[in-house]
Amino acid sequence: MTEQDEMTKTGSKCPECGKPAIVKFRPFCSKRCADVDLGKWFNEEYTLPGDTEIPDDIGEGEPS
Repeated sequence: MTEQDEMTKTGSKCPECGKPAIVKFRPFCSKRCADVDLGKWFNEEYTLPGDTEIPDDIGEGEPS
C-alpha cells in the first residue's frame, strides 16, 4: 500500500470527533483519536452488556 493509499478517506466519519475517517487509522481519523478511544476503554468508560455479577464458585472445581 502506498502512502497515498494510507491517507485515503474511507467515506465514514471518525466516531471520536466526526471528521472523515482515514484508512490507516480506520475507523478513526488520526492516531490521536484512536488513542483517546483506547484510553476510554482503559478507564472503563465503555462497557459490554452482560451479567454484572461474578458467580461465587468461579475458579473452584476441576478444570474441564
